[in-house]
Amino acid sequence: MKNEQLIKQFGLEVRRRRLDSGLSQEEFAEISSLHRTYVSGIERGDRNPTIDIVFQIAQALRCSPADLFGGDEE
Repeated sequence: MKNEQLIKQFGLEVRRRRLDSGLSQEEFAEISSLHRTYVSGIERGDRNPTIDIVFQIAQALRCSPADLFGGDEE
């Protein structure tokens, strides 16, 4: 999988899980200690988060970091 595809897939999964949790971007940003515009950029696939941010997001979504990357492709 190419890097851009992985970043896009990650963002879509973050968005899906956030919406499933019933959180707005603003609420999620507060819980994850990130700025709302940064969360928006991640969800659109415009931002390439560091591993620290991936763990922060996973913790806020109450899942493992690996869950945010799917697993359909190797």
